[in-house]
Amino acid sequence: QHPRNVGEIENPDGVGTVGNPLCGDMMTFYIRVQDDRLVDVKFKTFGCGAAIAVSSMVTEMAKGKTLDEVMAITNEKVAGQLGGLPMNKMHCSNLGADALHRAIEDYRSKQQQK
Repeated sequence: QHPRNVGEIENPDGVGTVGNPLCGDMMTFYIRVQDDRLVDVKFKTFGCGAAIAVSSMVTEMAKGKTLDEVMAITNEKVAGQLGGLPMNKMHCSNLGADALHRAIEDYRSKQQQK
């Protein structure tokens, strides 16, 4: 009911989006990176309460960690931090780690291009 880190980062270092068209959950994560560390992360999620809770938890788990530490966050770890999710929500709502990983991949791709 009180998600944290909702919104967008202006001129983000990386953006990652995932979605499941079957259930309608769509998540976009925005990251700011400094010295290989996630200094800010925000999200916009269209979906059910479980999808929003997952997105919020992912941001809390990731903020302040190195990019490699963030890449080690799994959807299973997120569900565990939330105290579990109903089985029918595991595949469609628990995509937050995937979206965050895509944002890091986007950031790394941009860095290679420089």
